[in-house]
Amino acid sequence: MAEIRVLVVDDHPVVRQGLRTFLDLQDDITVVGEADDSASCLAEVAATDPDVVLLDLRMPGGDGVEALRGLRAADVARPRVLVITSFTDPSAVLPAVRAGAAGYVYKDVDPPALAAAIRAVHAGHVLLHPDVARLLADSGPPPDATHLTAREREVLAEVARGRSNREIARALGLAEKTVKTHVSAILTKLGVQDRTQAALYAVRSGLD
Repeated sequence: MAEIRVLVVDDHPVVRQGLRTFLDLQDDITVVGEADDSASCLAEVAATDPDVVLLDLRMPGGDGVEALRGLRAADVARPRVLVITSFTDPSAVLPAVRAGAAGYVYKDVDPPALAAAIRAVHAGHVLLHPDVARLLADSGPPPDATHLTAREREVLAEVARGRSNREIARALGLAEKTVKTHVSAILTKLGVQDRTQAALYAVRSGLD
């Protein structure tokens, strides 16, 4: 079983310790670092090279959205980001999703569900609540996708369903390497940064 390297970012030491204590009990998850604001998050990502960042949205000295934007701009390997938030209003999470978060969970999430969410995000899934997807669909017209091939549109629809490259390859009868090539072409043609943004496009386009 592959190890999932996780960075925990929250301004409350007790929350960070609680998350570390639970996650370190998982056979396939290792907490490689902690941070308490946007700047220290970026520094720890560069230092520890995590696979997944578990990111709080509200922090002093730079919030989670600022950290996401910094990760996009930084010259580092970009980890998958799972937002963990106390906000229950889906519109409060929209800026983080638009900035590149692969999904979010609430802070009252059951510990096993949190571990499952980390594994899902690491595997390439996009975790969007239906309310968030609906708000995104209503946020304006999507970019033109007429330049996507029929196969690319099929792959994009699978990305929007939260499937990993391996699962897409199995569903469409393709080699996993071919799926990766299609995903790369989709990101370039749509002018988006990552799979999450591509999935959001698919939601707004009705391709999901």
